[in-house]
Amino acid sequence: MFTLILFASFISSINAAAIVSRSQPYSLPQTGVLGPQSKLTIGNKAIAPDGYQRSATLVNGVFPGPLITAQKGDNFSIEVANQLTDTSMFMSTSVHFHGIYQNGTNDADGTVSVTQCPVAPNNSYVHSFSAQNQAGTFWYHSHYSCDGLRGAMVIYDPEDPLAYMYDVDNASTVITLSDWYHAEATVLRYVIGNEADATLINGLGRYVGGPASDLAAINVEQGKRYRFRLVGMSCDANFQFSIDGHSMTVIEADGQLTEPLVVDQLQILAGQRYSVVVTADQPVDNYWVRSLPDSTNASFVGGTNSAILRYQGAPSVEPTTVNTTSTNPLQETNLHALVNPAAPGIPEYGAADINLNLQVANINGIFFVNNVSFTAPTVPVLMQILSGAQEATDLMPNGSVIVLEANKVVELTLSTTGPGGPHPIHLHGHSFSVVQSAGNSTFNYANPVRRDVVSAGSEGQQMVIRWVTDNSGPWFLHCHIDWHLNTGFAVVMAESPSETRATMNQTAPGWDELCPAYDALTPDQLGGGGLDNYEAAADISTLLYPPPTVPGSI
Repeated sequence: MFTLILFASFISSINAAAIVSRSQPYSLPQTGVLGPQSKLTIGNKAIAPDGYQRSATLVNGVFPGPLITAQKGDNFSIEVANQLTDTSMFMSTSVHFHGIYQNGTNDADGTVSVTQCPVAPNNSYVHSFSAQNQAGTFWYHSHYSCDGLRGAMVIYDPEDPLAYMYDVDNASTVITLSDWYHAEATVLRYVIGNEADATLINGLGRYVGGPASDLAAINVEQGKRYRFRLVGMSCDANFQFSIDGHSMTVIEADGQLTEPLVVDQLQILAGQRYSVVVTADQPVDNYWVRSLPDSTNASFVGGTNSAILRYQGAPSVEPTTVNTTSTNPLQETNLHALVNPAAPGIPEYGAADINLNLQVANINGIFFVNNVSFTAPTVPVLMQILSGAQEATDLMPNGSVIVLEANKVVELTLSTTGPGGPHPIHLHGHSFSVVQSAGNSTFNYANPVRRDVVSAGSEGQQMVIRWVTDNSGPWFLHCHIDWHLNTGFAVVMAESPSETRATMNQTAPGWDELCPAYDALTPDQLGGGGLDNYEAAADISTLLYPPPTVPGSI
């Protein structure tokens, strides 16, 4: 019934006492911050983060959603309660915990049509999982909405080997970067090539021609070193991020520590995260924080695409600092994993146990992966597997499920043709080694960066990644631009279906009740605006996808 329209060697020299002392801020209580045992109430509320008021889909009434924090090794139990009422947007929901491997808990991944059905209105579902040995910067969002349901998630490591590099790491140093739209996603999903109205930093921003609404202020004290955790939670846009007068030392990419690398600007794509250490070593003043999107005519005029770095003692005024051209931007090939840096398998192109080649085409706005456009199955892939389906030919959607043997090294080459890049490619259930970055001709099997979202570049470029199939279950591989996922840019990697069925003989309480509750909904209870939203899209653009024939989602 439902469809998914949516995707080193110096460690030993670190003084252990310093590590412990730097970890103390992790346990300080933070206002509005949730722990690993929490409830996310999904509801509708009118907000105006850039000065333009619209109804949105929010977590606990705020955007971005509340920060979820935990300590390494904690167990999570997070209830998602659906209290949505606005029929112009989808009234069912789901929450995916991006970057969490969900090893042994595939049913907690929160991916509609792959691991579960949506949570129907006035229903709830509890995601119970352990992040095991994971620590770093993550986030959560819905694969069923691009109207505000997204927030940051941090798992702190009291024994972080890079803790000697910074003094402050808490809720105040999490920086979220998002695009924002004045129309609902249920309207914009019909528009081919739409662009955001504003960039929000920590939930605040301005749009061109709009009022001088409040901007986010990031407060620092002169002389201290801050671990800023950048979270790219946009629906589409990627950002060039910088702070006037300050360099940044990258120490983490997507929950994986990196060898420290100094840059003055970095590009962050949808779904990506970076930790950067910034030293407040400039005169007491206000400095522009810049997040320039890849949209037409984007600028910083009038404080758009900006926030404020405010030193303690500086007046509460907008900065007068001047934007300068980057001389040391981040290059992904300069990032190297800090721990166990070598890519798995034989260090030669095409010498993995399983070698996959995915060619992606954009034809009139519809995406095809190896000539197949992903359409959501009527039954989630996990449910199909638990019901006995084992082979790719038995699993729906036909042509979009790739079955992988357990404990094999996989090398995936992905290339794209047509407009719409750079495409941020995310694989659920894993981090992977980026042995070839898009736009680069060299391979690195010795010490590539390890992450979970990578750029596939633009037309004519390719990227190559490697991982090990040590986590059974169906895992989504998709473009993290919501509009591209929405139109078919996805496949499912089904790792060892027989092992999945053997180890997941009991799913989480309530999981098997999600589909019957959703399937019983009437069209009015589904929401989404129907033809009214298609007509609203026609008022925005003449370049449209076909009108809806069945209820859908993002």
